[in-house]
Amino acid sequence: MEIRDTRSTSRVSALRRTDALSRAAATSADAGVARPLDPVEITGIPEAEQTPRVRQAMMALLAEIDQLRRDLTDARGRIDFLERLADEDPLIPIANRRAFLREVTRMIGFGQRYGTPASIVYIDVDRLKAINDAYGHAAGDAALMLVSRTLVEQVRNTDVVARLGGDEFGVLMVQADRATAETKAGQLADAIRQKPLSWQGRALALDIAYGVHCFAGNDNAGDALEAADQAMYARKRERTTAAAS
Repeated sequence: MEIRDTRSTSRVSALRRTDALSRAAATSADAGVARPLDPVEITGIPEAEQTPRVRQAMMALLAEIDQLRRDLTDARGRIDFLERLADEDPLIPIANRRAFLREVTRMIGFGQRYGTPASIVYIDVDRLKAINDAYGHAAGDAALMLVSRTLVEQVRNTDVVARLGGDEFGVLMVQADRATAETKAGQLADAIRQKPLSWQGRALALDIAYGVHCFAGNDNAGDALEAADQAMYARKRERTTAAAS
């Protein structure tokens, strides 16, 4: 006749149920749901049959599990915040240079695989230094924010707008060849000219210079951005020469 240690079996079963419920608690934390943990569900022992010592131990375990779940949720929230902070411009709530280059790299890989073109529009805000000197840096910041809002409003949700530094912005246009990007860049410049900055009762005119570079998997991100930057400076020189003549 086989003799079984029922107490040992009961303890093993309870531990298995505890482990399973702990995983369920973590899953509920992932989903943002804080489901109360039930000692009866964990142990399988009716509450009336639990000794005070078992009850006390189970309540301590539940408290530890609940605290672990709270700590996990808090840690994930902080990680999400730090990731957003690392990818977002400190002044304007759009992508920064780091995030922009990562998206360009991703689109280069997409182009290498499918042969799909994408384009970078490199933008420089004209006369920002004059605005800063005449009206203060708060006015200059307001001008940058107005430009960024206009760019975001004028492009597709699939495109990426970023502040690359200082008075420079970038627009990554997915599935856009050079002709399409040149046309859109001209429309962006028109839209910015049509929205002067209202500052202290004055309407401050804004304008941009831009350059376009199209790629389909033949660049790296840094080279693509540099090519668009050089195209922007070439356009600036053309405008200066035309104005002087």
